[in-house]
This record gives sequence, C-alpha cells and structure tokens, in this order.
Amino acid sequence: MNLRRDVFQAIADPTRRAILLLLTSQSMTAGAIAANFDTARPTVSKHLQILTECELLKHEQNGREIHYHINAKKMKEVADFIEPFRQMWDSRFNKLESIMKKYKTKK
Repeated sequence: MNLRRDVFQAIADPTRRAILLLLTSQSMTAGAIAANFDTARPTVSKHLQILTECELLKHEQNGREIHYHINAKKMKEVADFIEPFRQMWDSRFNKLESIMKKYKTKK
C-alpha cells in the first residue's frame, strides 16, 4: 500500500524543519546532513525519505552520491496555503496593537 505523506505532518517535526533549513542554501548528501545532528544516520535517512515522499525535497544522483535539495515549487504551495492565515493573524495583532495604544494614551 502506497500511503501519501502529509506535508504538514512532515514539517511538524523539528528535525525535518532543521533539515529543510540546512538545505535552503545548498544541496547536500545524506552524510553531510546527518553530520549536523546528534542522531544515528538511519534516523536522518528516514527523515529524508519522509521529506522526499511528500515532495518537499528532491534528490539527484551523482555517481555514488545522492544530493538532496529543496523542491521550491512544493514549498511555494505550502507558503501559498499558509499566507491567508498569516494575513489574518497580522490583521488581528495590528488591531490589538491599535487598541492597546489607545488604552495606553487614556491612562
């Protein structure tokens, strides 16, 4: 059975978010990624597999090495989904800030 991974469950994990941050500036091999964590390499490989299955990462094979890099198109889809929520909260916080400023000046 081929279950599709949920992108939001994937990015809920702090290690996977850290992997994504590592890969924002350059592509890296699994070994280079694993060197940044205090966990076993198979654990990092499992995280890479999950990120690849939900299409947040792509990988390319160069000889014996596999280089992982961010899938910008999928990251944009995630950002586009989240944007309305960010705008809503920005609006609410701006209103709260405005109310707090009025309250402060009345004192």
